[in-house]
Amino acid sequence: MDHLQAAGMTVTYRTADGTFEAEGLPGRDLFIVAQYLDPTEALLAQGCLVAGGLPAVVADANMVQAYSLIASAVGGVRVMVPQAHLQQAREMLDALKRGDFALDDNFDTGEVV
Repeated sequence: MDHLQAAGMTVTYRTADGTFEAEGLPGRDLFIVAQYLDPTEALLAQGCLVAGGLPAVVADANMVQAYSLIASAVGGVRVMVPQAHLQQAREMLDALKRGDFALDDNFDTGEVV
């Protein structure tokens, strides 16, 4: 797969619920794992990945924030991870979407009120 990565092509791998393709950046070991039209959502996804121990970066957040009308034209805000972490990142983002990390109203934060 390294030759595909070097050529800037897509990498395809199987997940439990089907097939997932990730688009790579030419000459880089970063692959797009998610795209969002809202920069805040992309930054939350990146924070979730980083908190889970995965290296993740966000691209185009500032441009989409400044020029929100062109967000869909540029593909939105991209969350990218190295190829070695693609499958784990996809699973973590799927869990985030399902609400696996949500806290209920009675969650004890440990703060003294």
